Amino acid sequence: MTNRENFIRAIRRDNPEYVPLDFRLCPSQNDRFKEKTGSEDFMEYYNLPIRYVELNPTNKNYDFIPYYKGTLPADYAPLSWAKEWGIMGIAGMAHFQHMFHPLAQVDDIEELKEFPMPDLDEDYRYEGVAERIQQLKDQDIITVKHMKETIFEMAWYLRGMDNLMIDFFDDEDYANCLLDRLTQLRINSIRKITACGIDVIQLGDDIATQLDMLMSPDQWREWLKPRMKAIIDAAKEVNPDVIIFYHSCGNIQRVIPDLIEIGIDVLNPIQPECMDVAEIKAKYGDQISFWGGLGTQTVMPFGTPEEVEAECKRLIEVVGKGGGFVLSPSHVVEPEVTWENLQAMIFAHKKYSKY
Repeated sequence: MTNRENFIRAIRRDNPEYVPLDFRLCPSQNDRFKEKTGSEDFMEYYNLPIRYVELNPTNKNYDFIPYYKGTLPADYAPLSWAKEWGIMGIAGMAHFQHMFHPLAQVDDIEELKEFPMPDLDEDYRYEGVAERIQQLKDQDIITVKHMKETIFEMAWYLRGMDNLMIDFFDDEDYANCLLDRLTQLRINSIRKITACGIDVIQLGDDIATQLDMLMSPDQWREWLKPRMKAIIDAAKEVNPDVIIFYHSCGNIQRVIPDLIEIGIDVLNPIQPECMDVAEIKAKYGDQISFWGGLGTQTVMPFGTPEEVEAECKRLIEVVGKGGGFVLSPSHVVEPEVTWENLQAMIFAHKKYSKY
């Protein structure tokens, strides 16, 4: 069975040969990987089953500074992943940054309507993308497009969390305008990337803390659920077989049935510090698949290699039962994780992953 066949069978819960493995390294971990191995590409080195596909760079060069109206500190810089959105930041601890929001000072809806969104739906961004996707498929790779921070997160990255939450109550027209602009952009973009032949689209918004959701389930159902459904429907209209992955950190148990209802195929990361992964599998494992489950606040940084191996074995046996599981840390491998624990995860996958 090829890598592609096995991965798709795993996601579809259709008798895969083994549980796939996936992980990402934070910058300091990536530097250590290069020092230890002499390799530049950890995904290729560890034969991970997926590769991310990027759009062509934008040819737009907007000046977002006027939107900040003099509020930026002297040491600001555009966030490396969000330059097109005009979101600024300053360096913080490790790879974390303090974020500043270009719409935080923009309270007028007419000014909001003129705010320059990225041109993610322009045809030139997709020239040659289908060919790159096919080249990866020809190498037996699963192709993935990252489209997280889909609606809610990108809205508050632009507006500020406190402002957006207040808008939900005090300025519904503003909130609707912002969310609708983001939703339409995502719909246009997801149609194009799906038409290019992508295998997996990663959507997601962090909508919960480790205790409970950031808003009531009813609020989520009013503001975000129908918009997310419209985005998913747009992709499935182009290709019913495209795999839709949804990410949210935190305890989202109260809306898992809703996510299944709107067409999510894969739930990530099933954060074990706040949700019982085995319980979630028992409740929903016949309706949705899981990608994650390995604690990056617990066993990965603070366990012994033996404990990491034992937890990987447990997850493979319990969550991987019957398919429907990709073993993965619940976030990037953070700086505190030892090299020995990273290797223990990889070793455990090789040892236990076959059905």
